Amino acid sequence: MMDDVSKTDCAKETRVVFKEKPILEILYHDEYLVAVNKPSRLFVHRSYMDKDEKFFALQLVRDQIGQHVYPVHRLDRPTSGVLLFALSPEVARLMSKAFAEKTITKTYYALTRGHLLGSDIIDYPLKEKLDKLGDKHVSRDKEPQQAQTGYQSVFTASLPIRVGKFDTVRYSLIKLEPSTGRRHQIRRHLAHLRHPIIGDVNYGDNKQNPFFQEYFGFKRLMLIAKILRFIHPITNENIEIEVKFDEQWLSVFKKLDWECVPR
Repeated sequence: MMDDVSKTDCAKETRVVFKEKPILEILYHDEYLVAVNKPSRLFVHRSYMDKDEKFFALQLVRDQIGQHVYPVHRLDRPTSGVLLFALSPEVARLMSKAFAEKTITKTYYALTRGHLLGSDIIDYPLKEKLDKLGDKHVSRDKEPQQAQTGYQSVFTASLPIRVGKFDTVRYSLIKLEPSTGRRHQIRRHLAHLRHPIIGDVNYGDNKQNPFFQEYFGFKRLMLIAKILRFIHPITNENIEIEVKFDEQWLSVFKKLDWECVPR
């Protein structure tokens, strides 16, 4: 959730996605910070996994605003939504500290398999996910790390179509607020509840994912970092940065008769 995808993600998803240089939507920009809407399948920054890719969010934002930017958090490659950068090392240090101290609120939305109802906190420790190359010097004997994700069911829907052993296809739109930032935390927590995110190639449903692609006409991880709230490290203002659901999300809402777009 808070970092780029693992080698397994890359092995299953790697191919050049952006053949032309994308222009990222700037959601917030002052003299200290800039936030953009990161599209799904765009790497945050260059890594050993990206040999076929030409474009990265960090370089794109730098070129668009004409100055160096400093990452303060990350999103998985397939996750879309609010991505924040600092415009100086000092502000980056302050924002990284705020993320570490959990004073920043992050709100995500996910489309999941099945009907996940109600609200609760998923309190399920996660074993650290390590890359064979990038983390080859990191100990693999660490105990599972504490991880909590609050969730709330927003909408549910059913399609009268048989897929696998089930007579209907069921979906839920889930609002999520993680209080920790483990790798792939939201994805792994929802899979733990047996309600994996649609389009998740690592933890998802290998029957539902192909059906979704065929029925809705596109392929992606249906997870969006929707809202970021924090106290500005310099001005002490309360800042809220929000991204809109894109056309693919809205097309799903329309097909599932979800008329009210959630916030």
